[in-house]
Amino acid sequence: MPAPRVDDEDLFRKLFETAPDAMIVVDRAGSIVLANPQADRLFGYAPGELVGMCVESLLPECARATHTAHRADYNASPRVRPMGAGHELTGVRRDGRVFPLEIALSPVGNGLYAASVRDISESQRARQALRRAERDGDLAELGRQVLESSQDGSLRAAVSELVVKALDVDGVAVAVGLPGGNALPIRSANGIDADMLDALGDAFTRDRMADYLTRRQSPGAWLLANEPAGALPALREALAAHGFADAAIVPLLDRHEATGALLALVREPCDWDVDRLGFLQLAANMLASAVLRGRSQEQLAHAQRLDALGQLTGGIAHDFNNLLTVVSGNLQILDAEYGDVADARELIDGASRAVDRCVNLTRKLLGFSRRRTLTPRGVRPQQVFDDLGQMLARTLGSRIDLRLDCPAGTPPVYADPGELEAALVNLAINARDAMPGGGTLHMSARARTIAAGEAGGLQPGEYVVFLVEDTGTGMTQDVLDHALEPFFTTKDAGKGSGLGLSMVYGFVRQSGGRVAIGSQPGRGTRVEILLPTAPPEDELGEARTPGSISPGHARVLVVEDEPGVRKVVVRFLHALGYDTLEAGDGARAMALLRMDRGIQLLFSDVSLGSGTNGFELVREARRLRPGLPALLTSGYERTTDGAEEALESGVELLRKPYRREQLGEALAKALEGRQG
Repeated sequence: MPAPRVDDEDLFRKLFETAPDAMIVVDRAGSIVLANPQADRLFGYAPGELVGMCVESLLPECARATHTAHRADYNASPRVRPMGAGHELTGVRRDGRVFPLEIALSPVGNGLYAASVRDISESQRARQALRRAERDGDLAELGRQVLESSQDGSLRAAVSELVVKALDVDGVAVAVGLPGGNALPIRSANGIDADMLDALGDAFTRDRMADYLTRRQSPGAWLLANEPAGALPALREALAAHGFADAAIVPLLDRHEATGALLALVREPCDWDVDRLGFLQLAANMLASAVLRGRSQEQLAHAQRLDALGQLTGGIAHDFNNLLTVVSGNLQILDAEYGDVADARELIDGASRAVDRCVNLTRKLLGFSRRRTLTPRGVRPQQVFDDLGQMLARTLGSRIDLRLDCPAGTPPVYADPGELEAALVNLAINARDAMPGGGTLHMSARARTIAAGEAGGLQPGEYVVFLVEDTGTGMTQDVLDHALEPFFTTKDAGKGSGLGLSMVYGFVRQSGGRVAIGSQPGRGTRVEILLPTAPPEDELGEARTPGSISPGHARVLVVEDEPGVRKVVVRFLHALGYDTLEAGDGARAMALLRMDRGIQLLFSDVSLGSGTNGFELVREARRLRPGLPALLTSGYERTTDGAEEALESGVELLRKPYRREQLGEALAKALEGRQG
C-alpha cells in the first residue's frame, strides 16, 4: 500500500513548530517573519507577537549595534553555521531578564535565514561548576604549598603559574615591597619578559603604586580599565607599550597597608566574572599570608640575633668599663702627682683622650645592647626639629635639600631627649654619606595609633612615627639584613665605626619603640622610628639636674671584686677625705657591717662575681642596718635582678668609668639623702 502523500508546506510547518529548539526566520532587514512556539516561550512573548519585531530586540541593548554589523556580514555571505561552534550570545526576555544562548544559522532562500536558538544556562552553569572545582583543587594545592614552604619566592612563582593556568591570562606579575614605599620591586613573573618587568618596576615607582593601593583600599580584585582615566598613568603606558590591554589587580595587604600586588595581564579585553575575580582574590590572600609569615619569621630571627649580640656586647662593655676605670683612675692619680711636669702632662693628656674615646665606644655598645641608663621625659617632636634644623643644615651642607615636617599638635614622645636627638643626627649623617652628589633628606613626625598585635609586637596605644627618607644610593638586601648590627659598616676605614644604626636600634627598643628600615639600590633608604607618646603627667616634663652638693666625710665600705678597680676607688676616697674599709665579695661586706657600726655608707659594684650582686647586697645590708645610705656602680647598669626595687628606694647608680669629682658628688648626694 503506498504511503500517504504529505504536502511539503505542511511538513515544513509541522517540523518547524515541533522542533525542540526555539526557531525564528529572519529577513535581510532583520525582521522576524516566523517564530515557533518554543521561541515564544523562550523569550516570554505571546504566540505571534515576535513576528515583525527586529531580531536585535532579543539582545541586550549594549550588544545590538555589534550584532547588526555581524548580520550584515552574514547576509553578504550566507552559510550554514552549526550549533556549538563557540558563538555564544546573551539574550534578553520580555521581562528584561538576560540569559546565555547559542545560535545555529541556515540560509533558507529568498533572502531569508533560519536561526535555531538554545538556552545554555544549565550547561554554562555546569561548565562554571567544573571550572570552579578545578580552581578549588588548584587553590587547595597552593594552600598546601603555603603551609609547607618557607620560601615565599617559590610561592610567588607557584601563584603566577596557577593564575595563568586557571584564568587563561597572558601574563602574571607578583610585586612585593615595603608599606608606603615608592616602589614595589617585581620578584617573580610568568608570561612576561625581562623588559616588561623593568617597565612595571619603573611604572610602580613613578605611580607610587604602594601608596595608591593603600589609599584605594579595594575589598577585592579590580580592573585597571575601570579606574578613573587619570589614575596610574605610568602603569597604563607600560602595559600598552608591551601589548597588554588590561590588568586585574589585587593588593597584598598587611592590615591597613599594601605590601605588594598581584597582577593578571591580558592582551585582549575579556569578561572578568565574579568567579574569576574571586579566584584571583583567594590566590592573592594565600600569597599575602605566605609573604607575611615569611617576613614575621625573618623579623623574629633578626630580633633574636640582635638580642644575642646585645647580650654579648653588653658583657664586653661591662668588662671593658672595669678596665677603663683602672686606667682612667690611675691617670687621674698620676695627673694629681705629676701634672706639673711638662713631659708627663703631655703623656697623661694623650692617654686621657684615648680613655674618653673608649668611654664613648662602650657607651654606644651599651646603647645597642639596651643597657644604658636613659632619662625619659615628655619631648615635643616640633621642638626637637626646631633645635636640630640649623645644626643639621650646617652639618649636611648645601648639596643636601633638608626638609623637616611636623604638623602642629603632634603629641610629645616619652624618650630621653639627648638620645632622640643623637638618633636623628646619626640617621641624617648616614643619609648624607649615601648622597655624595647631593639629594633630598626628608624628616617628618606623625601621630599613629597601634592596635593590638600590630607593628611587630608593640604594645597597643598611641605613638609618634619619625620618618627619615633619603634619595641616596640605597642598600642591597644583604647589607640591609646586617645594618643594625654593631661594627657592621660599608664605609671606608676610618669613616665609620658601624655603631650609629645599632645605637639607634638600642635606644628605640629600650624606649619601648620599634625601628624599621627599607632600602633599594639606587632608590634611597627609609628609616621608620616608632616611639610611645608621653603620659599626661610627663608631657611637659623637664630634665632634672642635681644641685651642687658639697662632699662630706664619713667611713665608706667599698665592695669590689676587681682588685685593680678597688685600689683606685680607695685612693680616690682617701683623696676626698673619706675613711675606707674594703671587701671583695658580699659575704665579707656583711661581716664588716656586723663588726663595725661606724660604717656610714655602702659603695658597691653591681656585679660581684660571687653569686651575690650589688642590689641584693644593699637589700641585705638594710635589713641589718635600716636606712643605711648606699651607692652602686657598674659598667653594666640596670640589668640585674633587684635594680628597680633598689633604685625606687633611693639608691643611685654611678656609671663606670667615672672621674674622682663625679664619685665625690655621688657620695655626697647619697649621704645628704640620709641626713635629709
